[in-house]
Formats: sequence, C-alpha cells, structure tokens
Amino acid sequence: MMTDNTATFPSVPQRRPVVIENGAIGMLLFVVCEVMMFAGLVSAFNIARAGAGGVWPPMGQPRLPLEETAINTIALLISGVLIAYTAQRFNRAKAVADQTTHRILLAAILLGVFFVGFQGMEWLALLKEGLTLTSSQHGSFFYLIVGMHALHAVGAILFLVICWINARRGKMGKSAFSAACVLWYFVVGVWPFLYLTLYL
Repeated sequence: MMTDNTATFPSVPQRRPVVIENGAIGMLLFVVCEVMMFAGLVSAFNIARAGAGGVWPPMGQPRLPLEETAINTIALLISGVLIAYTAQRFNRAKAVADQTTHRILLAAILLGVFFVGFQGMEWLALLKEGLTLTSSQHGSFFYLIVGMHALHAVGAILFLVICWINARRGKMGKSAFSAACVLWYFVVGVWPFLYLTLYL
C-alpha cells in the first residue's frame, strides 16, 4: 500500500493592506492633544471678551485686519487641498518619481510659507499700531493663540520640506509623509476657526 508522505502545512494568512500608516496614527494622537490646548486658549479668550462689557477690542487698541487675513486664509486652504491631492498621487505606483507631484507638493509648501510670512508682516504692522503682548488682554490672547498656530505651521512646513527633499531623491517614506499630512491638515483645519473667533 502506497502512502502519501507529502507534508501538509497550514496556509499562510494573507497580510492585510495598511489602512493607516503608523506615522499618521502617532501624529493623530499629538493633534488630539493640540486640539485640546487650542480649545482651552479659545475658551479663555471668549471668557475675557465676554467680561469686557461688549467693547472689543478694548478702547485704544487697533482692530485686526479682517479682509487681508481672509486672503491669507484662502491661500492656506488651497495649500491644504494641494497636500491632499499630493497624498493621493503618492499612494499610486511610481508616484515618487513623478515630477508633477513634486511640483504640486512644492506649491503647497510655498503657499504655507506665504501664509506664515504674511502673518509676520501683519504682526509688525499691529505692533506699530500699539497692539502688544502687554497692551491689553486683546493683544495677549491674539499673539499667544496666533503665535502658537504659527509655531505649528512652521514645524509642519519644515516636515513637508524634508518629505519633498526625500521624494526628489526617491526615498519617500509613506509613514513619514502621512504624519506630515496629518499635521498640515490640523494647521489648515484649525485656522478658519481661530480666524473667525479672533478677527470677527
């Protein structure tokens, strides 16, 4: 009688595709903490404004440039759209070598730099008009909240620049780029809320 000596092995389970990169998960946890920080700052600002007796900004303090900053806000929102489009292109095969993708990412970064630079010019103009950290609660909250946002924007821009350089070299890490995207989405997403709260 013939016997079958062929060994049978259990089938190796297929690896599921990654739904979300580890870098994005880590950055999401960081963003949640930052959302709570900004929520606390905005809550404190609203309490201070409510206690001002309906006069805001305080007498003798300049009003914030609503229209000019609206244009700057649009530039930041366009940057967010370009980053989302770039992320889709990087998920496709051989997208790292795609020069069009590199240019779109660079355009998004430059719009971010424009946003931060415009904010810096706005700060200089407001300082000349007398709005400082110590001039009033209005100035203190404005520079604290907008300054914290600018700090996050600069950090995210530097992260994106590193990703752009790596992409040009063909060494783009999906996890790192996903983390950079999440951070930039936070910078873009929180700004309209801050703009409407502080400038109106």
